[in-house]
Amino acid sequence: MRRRSSIYAGLAAAVVSAASVIMAFGATPAGAAIGGSGPYPADYETSSTLANHTIFRPQTLPSERLPVLVWGNGACSANGLSQGNFLREIASHGFLAIANGAPNGSGSTNAQMLTQSIDWAVAENSRSGSKYYNRLDTTKIAVAGFSCGGLEAYAVSNDPRVTTTGIFSSGLLNDADDYQLRRLTKPIAYFVGGPSDIAYPNAMDDWGKLPSGLPAFMGNLNVGHGGTYDQPNGGEFGRVAVLYLKWRLKGDVSAGANFVGPDCGLCRTQWTVQQKNLTLDGDPPPTTPPPTTPPPGGGPSCSAAYVVQDQWNGRFVATVTVTAGNTALNGWRVTLTLPAGASISSLWNGVPSGTSGTVTVANQSYNGRVGAGQTTTFGFQGVGNGGGATVTCAGS
Repeated sequence: MRRRSSIYAGLAAAVVSAASVIMAFGATPAGAAIGGSGPYPADYETSSTLANHTIFRPQTLPSERLPVLVWGNGACSANGLSQGNFLREIASHGFLAIANGAPNGSGSTNAQMLTQSIDWAVAENSRSGSKYYNRLDTTKIAVAGFSCGGLEAYAVSNDPRVTTTGIFSSGLLNDADDYQLRRLTKPIAYFVGGPSDIAYPNAMDDWGKLPSGLPAFMGNLNVGHGGTYDQPNGGEFGRVAVLYLKWRLKGDVSAGANFVGPDCGLCRTQWTVQQKNLTLDGDPPPTTPPPTTPPPGGGPSCSAAYVVQDQWNGRFVATVTVTAGNTALNGWRVTLTLPAGASISSLWNGVPSGTSGTVTVANQSYNGRVGAGQTTTFGFQGVGNGGGATVTCAGS
């Protein structure tokens, strides 16, 4: 609890600072690449029937119908150009992207504005005389947002019209809001700036609480909270967001291969990747990593896998993935043996028995039940060198 409240304070400070910069300059981010890199040069417009929003679209509408992305800005800023490079890039690949806030607008936004964007897109697609009449694919809608905008996306992710949710450098700030995770039924993807991202602990906390069986992707790129949105074409976050949306909203299996399986496209890059329940159309589920030790007897089996996600100046962040065997788990217990001189300074999604040497980590009340073949994770920040730790798992 205390960890999440401290992150809230830091995140609030960060987003207020970001909003101040945006309001002060009131312009499109530097390095804007008008048109984007996709086959449909894109820009933005506004509509009198959708006040306080910015609409990114191909300048010439293609013959194919455009899936829809509705977007909440960092800091919940009402400047619809806050992530303009990023959204223009997405639009150039054949999407309609609608951001909360008018171009260079001021003030703040709310989750209801995302619902307004969905309502407007559906209405325009059905309205005879609209330039979008029968030009949008309103059966394929993504809701997403950056930082504070990610909280807005969570709030409307249960809209039955939503196909997938994207959380960019964000995570729920209070445990009381975890009901928003429990009600998720559609695929979700997280794109986070690595352990130096102020939203990282909250995003990882959310990851560990996702409903069993929910298709989910977690990608961490060690660039910090600011991401790459202001770079030409949205930088690496823009490239990966386009691939994800092509997969989830256009059914592009080659794009989906970047996110699925032990040899996924992003698995071979600078991204740190985690997956849950992901498959490509027509493909079998990815194989489960082998257990680090033979499964213990006397109860449901499970395996544990330990990964150091970052190591710097005598500190490190590690994640342990618990995988159920052929029988569902009602609870789990991981025995973690740390190398000499290493200790745990903070841990999330588990209950530790100590901080150094051999530590037993038990499940929390919300992540003990794990379906057969499914996974859950816990993580921790440590002091010392994280390499060489060993883990074993016992289920109940």
